[in-house]
Order: sequence, then structure tokens, then C-alpha cells
Amino acid sequence: MNAIEIRQLEKSYRVYQKNEGLWASVQSLFHRDYREVAALKPLDLDVAQGEFVAFLGPNGAGKTTTLKLLSGVISPSGGEARVLGHTPWLRENEYRRRFALVMGQKNQLWWDLPAQESFLLHQKIYRIPPDQFARTRDELCDLLEMQHLLGRPVRELSLGERMKMELTAALLHSPEVLFLDEPTIGLDVIAQHNIQKFLKHYQQERKITVLLTSHYMKDVAALCRRVVIIARGQLVYDGSLEGIIDRFSGHKVLSLLFANGRMPGDLSRYGEVLEIVEPKARLRVARSEIARVLSAVLANHTLEDISVEDPPLEEVIAEMFSLSAKEEVVASG
Repeated sequence: MNAIEIRQLEKSYRVYQKNEGLWASVQSLFHRDYREVAALKPLDLDVAQGEFVAFLGPNGAGKTTTLKLLSGVISPSGGEARVLGHTPWLRENEYRRRFALVMGQKNQLWWDLPAQESFLLHQKIYRIPPDQFARTRDELCDLLEMQHLLGRPVRELSLGERMKMELTAALLHSPEVLFLDEPTIGLDVIAQHNIQKFLKHYQQERKITVLLTSHYMKDVAALCRRVVIIARGQLVYDGSLEGIIDRFSGHKVLSLLFANGRMPGDLSRYGEVLEIVEPKARLRVARSEIARVLSAVLANHTLEDISVEDPPLEEVIAEMFSLSAKEEVVASG
């Protein structure tokens, strides 16, 4: 059964087009020019109950817009969406109690008050019974190891500590669907790891549906089995994390450790040289050429070790986004 169903969902804005010059400014007082900007082009997507899905795309592809539509913050220009059987932008109270939205760049807690005061406000808003509220709050605080922080004003907390509080506030009413927009943005490596660990554990225990946007591929690799990518206003990939590399990467990385410290001077004939730290070298080689290059290297050189690896996921995603941007420019030109 699907928790999220999207059909031809789109969102556009009418934006004032300001021209340069004094005379153009005077004219705009009487006549203004507008243009339509597509924040999200028609999108189709299904997410099953209990899935943890990464929703990726370059800047401007419409990821955050999609989460705002699914949470009812904004209304669409066209198309349909159902989340847990509800139309989000109708903003029914029953639906509001069944989902949560966490945005890494937005705060939902009172800045000058301790987080525990904001938690009490959430209890009243969502009408959470006192016993259930205390039990859920304590469970979340134990998992996130932040009991000692509840009495401190939010403004005094570090970025990682504030994100823990934001997640706790979002989960107090035990939502069935969780929308996460860049939850680890700006966090250090340790804070990122702690948030990832908590989200993975919580999702597995509660079997909630999670839709995650993130520019950190470590978030995606640690949390999501399914990845959905939008680019050029359309869905370009929907599948496993491993499948991204197979589909979008045309090369592999060949690592060589030469025997006796003897480095040949003609490595570029085997592929693009990425790094040389004698007696080691790393080469970028086309997938179709791997077998031939391996045979040639082993025939001409003595090696202590050799390995063939896929390129880093971040690199593959970045290449794909760059290619999509170039194709969009060519198409619009």
C-alpha cells in the first residue's frame, strides 16, 4: 500500500520582470511585465508505507517545493497528490496529526525559550495525552542523548543540538510520515553521524514513511535503499543506490601499487591520471576499457597490488547534475 501518491503534480509562480533603467522603472508604475517560473514541473511518484526514500536533484529541481506541497504549506498549480489518503493542501486537522516536516534551514522552536517549553506547546497543539507525551519525549531524549539540554535556551545550543531538538519536536505526536529537508546541513561529521544513526533506528522501529532530501551523499548511503532523482523538470532515476553508479558512471578507478618503487613514466596511456604518490597511482579508466587496460598493465609492469573500484557516489551525482544542467541550457537555447 502506498503512503504517498503523486500524479502530474506541478507548481509555478508568477514573477515580476523588472527591466533596467529609470524610464523602465517609471513605466512599471503603470504596466508591469510578468513571467511564469516553474518551481516544479509535472511529477509522478509513489512511495510505499514504511519506505525510506532519498529525493535528490540539483538546486532548483523542485525538491523542497515538493515537500512543501506534500505537507500542505503551499498549493499546487496542477496535478494531484494523496498522502495517507489525504489531499495535503486541504489542510485537514486529521492529516496534520499524521505527518511532520523538518527543514534543516528553518526553526520551529522558540529561540529564547528552553526546548522543553516548545515541546509542551506541541503537546497542546496536537492534543497529546500527558502520559503518552512524557513517554515519547523521554524515549526520544534518551535515543538522542539530550536530557541534559532540555532546560537550556535554544539559542545557546550548537547546530547539532538544535537539530536533535527539532527532530524531537517533530516526532512527539508520533507521525506516520516524515518529510526531511536537508536535516544535516551545516553539521559536523560527528553530529551528522548521530542524526543518521537516530533516524535509521527510529524508522526501523516505527516503520514510518520517510522522504529525505539531502546534498550529503553519506546521508543517502546510510539511510536509504531507494533513490529518486529529478532533473530537467522530470524524474530521471528511480531505483537502488548501486544502480546510480551502474547507470550514470562511465568509468572506474584503477589503483596500482608498483613493485620495488618503480614508477613508469607513461601511465597516461592507460587512462586519466588522478593521483600519483610513489609507488602508488590512481587512474580513471572507461568501463569498456577496464579489461584491456588491466591486461596491458599486468603485461608491462610488476605490481604488488591492484584494485578496481567504482567512483565515489558524490562524483557520479555531481556529473549527472552537471550534464542535466548543460542539456537544459542547450534545450532552452
